[in-house]
Amino acid sequence: MRKTLSRQDKVAVPIIITLSIVVPLLVLVLMLLPERYNFLGVQAGSFPLFHAVLNGSTAVLLMLGYFFISIREYKLHRNVMIIAFFLSAIFLVSYVLSKISNDPVPYGGDGFLRNLYFFILISHIILSAIIVPLVLFTMYRGLTGEYEKHAKVARWTFPIWFYVAVTGVLVYVFMLPYY
Repeated sequence: MRKTLSRQDKVAVPIIITLSIVVPLLVLVLMLLPERYNFLGVQAGSFPLFHAVLNGSTAVLLMLGYFFISIREYKLHRNVMIIAFFLSAIFLVSYVLSKISNDPVPYGGDGFLRNLYFFILISHIILSAIIVPLVLFTMYRGLTGEYEKHAKVARWTFPIWFYVAVTGVLVYVFMLPYY
C-alpha cells in the first residue's frame, strides 16, 4: 500500500529532510575552517559554560516534558518541549559561532578518563547529528496534532535527545580544566 503525503507534509517533510542534512554538514564544514573569525569578540572560555547551561536546562525540560505527558498535562508538555527546542536551537547557533570564533581546545587527560571522555564525546557527536531529524519530526507531528505519529517518533527522540543534552554537560565537565 502506497502512502500519500498530505498537502502539509509535501512542504514540511522536504524542509525537515533538507535541514537534517544541511545542519550537520554546515556544522562540520564550519568546524574544519582553517581560520577562525571571532565575530562577537567573545572570549573562548565563556562559550563552554553557556553551552553547558543550555544543555543542562534542556535535559531538565525534557524530563519535565516526560513527566507532564505521563500525567496527561498536554499543554504543559507542549510548552516545555517548545522551550527545550528553542534552547537547543540557541545552543546550535552559539556552538557554530564558537567553533568559527575559537580554536579547538584539546583534551589533556589520560588513561581511563581519556577513554571515557572520547567515548562520551564521539557518541555525543554522532547522536547530535541523528537527533536533528528526530526532533524536527517529533515537533512537527506534535504541533500539527498528529499525536499517534508524534508518540511513535518521540519514543526514539526523547532518550537520544536527553542523552545528547546530558553528555553535552559531561563534555564540559571533562574539559573544564583545559579551557
